[in-house]
Amino acid sequence: MSKTECRAANDMTEAMETTMQRLQGRFQAMSEQLESKIDQMGTRIDDLEKNVAELMTQAGMEEQPTSK
Repeated sequence: MSKTECRAANDMTEAMETTMQRLQGRFQAMSEQLESKIDQMGTRIDDLEKNVAELMTQAGMEEQPTSK
């Protein structure tokens, strides 16, 4: 392999490594954002369930114990 070809191969390798590192960083950031959104959604669902239970209690619709 000539010096020019060797240099071109090294440049290509460096460019690919840089691109892969950038992609990994973006993927990590997106993963963290997704995890955060899922956590927020879970909290909202928990709050909604609590509010529905409170409304049912206020409306006298709480579960009655069943007799056996």
